[in-house]
Amino acid sequence: MIVIFLLIGFGVVGTAWMLGSGSADKAGRRRLDRIKERHGAKDEVEHQLRRIAANRTGGRLEEGLGRLVPRPELLQRRLDATGRNWTLGQYAVVSAALTLTGWFLLMLKGTPPLITFFTGLAFGVGLPHFIVGKIGRRRSNRFITLFPDAIELLVRGLRSGLPISETIGVVAKEVPQPVGQEFRAVADKMRIGRTMEAALQETADRLVTAEFQFFVIALSIQRETGGNLAETLANLADVLRKRVQMKLKIRAMSSESKASAMIIGALPFVVFGLIWFVNPGYMGGFFHDQRLMYAAMGGAVWMSIGVFIMAKMINFEM
Repeated sequence: MIVIFLLIGFGVVGTAWMLGSGSADKAGRRRLDRIKERHGAKDEVEHQLRRIAANRTGGRLEEGLGRLVPRPELLQRRLDATGRNWTLGQYAVVSAALTLTGWFLLMLKGTPPLITFFTGLAFGVGLPHFIVGKIGRRRSNRFITLFPDAIELLVRGLRSGLPISETIGVVAKEVPQPVGQEFRAVADKMRIGRTMEAALQETADRLVTAEFQFFVIALSIQRETGGNLAETLANLADVLRKRVQMKLKIRAMSSESKASAMIIGALPFVVFGLIWFVNPGYMGGFFHDQRLMYAAMGGAVWMSIGVFIMAKMINFEM
């Protein structure tokens, strides 16, 4: 009954949110049309405005989430790091749906209420968190790999006589994603009136990578003190390439420890599955005896602590 009431309440809240956000979407589209008619916006500016409007959807749900989450800006920064137009409202809807689904399936299996509550909550909160972090790290690693090529392209443009603002536009067109996407966002912000320093700093705050922050600091120092910007950026590109090489060496040296951690962590689940496949009746009591369930929860907690410690031991920050 609790799950049924939660599902009904979730459906009512979701329907009200969808009906309430329709007028805001229509108003946003009308504002975009007026801007296009008044200023004759090009495709790039239209795309940028649509991204801004998309990030502002789901305002009521995001306000409610902001009251529940201590630091919603940190979660929004993690969502922006994925390169997708995901909002806090969408993230909250997915987490709630997964939590309710986990509760419903566990209650159908006859799991005790306490275990059902914590397991469903961990599933609904942990899975989206893991997926968002995975996508963000993958995008960040690709950005770090391609970023030295983008800086070298900037160096060639500066040495040929182009200003820095024009070379940023060239990088946005020539370098693959995600570097080209981020530089395109910087070029669009500069096109609609933002300063280069402000646009680059906003991108650096969203990416949260030391490499791009080095780039922003190098440009700021060069503007204050003067000097050869092309030479400064060339040295920065060389340093960033060496950092990437060092990270690859560290990854190769720690691969054995990571493989050992994965094997040790997966071994209990593999043994459990094999015994259950060979003798289902022997392991069948595991899903009905509450003492075994609580023991499994305790073992999962201690295993999580061990995996966390091993991950910290083989993780080298640069």
